[in-house]
Amino acid sequence: MFSRMLISVLVRQKKKVLLIALTIALGVSLATAMLNVMFDVGDKVNQELKAYGANLNIVPRGNAIINEMYQLDNNGRQQTLQYIKQEDLVKIKMIFWAYNIVDFAPFLTTQAIFNDKPVTVVGTWFNKHLNIPTGDQVDTGILAMKSWWAIEGNTITDDNIQAVMVGESIAKQWNLELGDSIDIVSPQTNKKITLKINNIFHSGGIEDTQLFVSLPVAQDLANKKGLVERVEVSALTTPENELARKAAQDPNSLSRTEWDTWYCTAYISSIAYQLEELMPNVRVKAIMQVAESEGSILQKTQLLMLFLTILSLVCSALAISNLVTANVIERSTEIGLLKALGATNTAVAMLILTEILIIALLGGILGYFIGLGFAQIIGYTVFGSFVEPKMIIVPLVIIMVCLITFLGSLPALRIMMFLRPTDVLHGR
Repeated sequence: MFSRMLISVLVRQKKKVLLIALTIALGVSLATAMLNVMFDVGDKVNQELKAYGANLNIVPRGNAIINEMYQLDNNGRQQTLQYIKQEDLVKIKMIFWAYNIVDFAPFLTTQAIFNDKPVTVVGTWFNKHLNIPTGDQVDTGILAMKSWWAIEGNTITDDNIQAVMVGESIAKQWNLELGDSIDIVSPQTNKKITLKINNIFHSGGIEDTQLFVSLPVAQDLANKKGLVERVEVSALTTPENELARKAAQDPNSLSRTEWDTWYCTAYISSIAYQLEELMPNVRVKAIMQVAESEGSILQKTQLLMLFLTILSLVCSALAISNLVTANVIERSTEIGLLKALGATNTAVAMLILTEILIIALLGGILGYFIGLGFAQIIGYTVFGSFVEPKMIIVPLVIIMVCLITFLGSLPALRIMMFLRPTDVLHGR
């Protein structure tokens, strides 16, 4: 009897059933889209922020200690006492969080004479192809890491040792153009090198007063074969919290459980610690302004997604409440007759809830797939890549559907409980 009554109601009220299902589908679709983007937005936001520079700086341990003792920064005047072996740089992609290392580039700075004036020459990797001992291969360098630089000319390659990237300020000072040849002389060795201008770039920083060459050229000028003075690293990280800040101050103060959690989470401090484990002669410094900005932006973005999800659910619950209440009022005569024949409030409530739940599940399924489509549109439009569907969203959608159905039906159930058969059947 119950099933026949249920089927009869669903068949007779096709328009209302469709309207309720579409209302739930709309709310669930928005919630599904926001939750999928929220769970996937961390890596995408971090990836977008990587375009604005490195968040880790690797320097020789001896240099770092001297800088800290005398409170010198990277722009302070100090004599470089130690260097990093170039052959050790592959270890950067061999830590536990190797796949979170997006880009890295070594630097070796030396002085040269150009047109009888001193000029800073920086050796680096532009787009270096590396074979990692683990079997992986990676392309890395400043062209990807400094993507905001405005560069004129064809893409420079690392094997073109005669090519040079000239900062905009130097180019304007000496009226240099693409294709011009320049001669620089090392003041240490008096070695003369002829370079051809492959690019003129604008960075908006001190780099505009420098010359960028392939790393072997700078090593030859400085007589530092196989050595670099620092490495900038761009890594995908998890926003810092109290555990990460505690570990950054003293990893030995962590309990075993805290240690495992910290070490196996991509905090910037844990990545720095792992790099120092594999490269014991270096000091890895986190550029906290970048790291903290990333964490703040990510948290605010996720909070916005969560707020929109909650708002969509509240709106859906209100819409469902109005629709179900109107439905109960229209069916008051039917409900009064059921009560007159002996049906209890619980039985009638179960009938109404079952009807709405079936409709809600149909609308929820439709809304879930529509939401996946919305998520892909958001991901492709905002981040230029698709959002990976998360299986954890499926049980969350089921919970959301049940919650919307129950909360939306409460006002209607309250009205139903106070319906008296005598009043309804007599038209009062």
